[in-house]
Amino acid sequence: MDERVKYAKAAPRGYRAIAALQDYVDDCGLEPLLLELVKMRASQINGCAYCIDMHSKDARAMGESEQRLHELNAWRESPFYTGRERAALLWTEEITWISQGDAPYAIFRGYRSLFVLPYLNVTMDSSLEEFEREVLTHPIFLLM
Repeated sequence: MDERVKYAKAAPRGYRAIAALQDYVDDCGLEPLLLELVKMRASQINGCAYCIDMHSKDARAMGESEQRLHELNAWRESPFYTGRERAALLWTEEITWISQGDAPYAIFRGYRSLFVLPYLNVTMDSSLEEFEREVLTHPIFLLM
């Protein structure tokens, strides 16, 4: 799949800011494979084929199984995800679908109990996926 816009060229300062936030998330101490699952799930929700393709390839390169990647869209019914992964995926869904309502405190509390401080890092990782999908595909960028 082709990149729609060369963001680093079209908006270099904005791109550097996003890249710096992504660097922070990548170095925050959460497992890289967990972060890829979060990115892929947010991309599935957003319907971004380019991102799903990219994140599934990255997850495979890290050793993720085909079975888990295929079942990610139905993670609730699948026995192949840990409690920690389920908490991260649930939180990812809540903040990706935030426009449909608030993220319930009960879900946040359960999620936070598994992640302590890193809940902010998964939130930022999911938010980056949403930002990249919604903002960077805005018509103004497509004109550049």
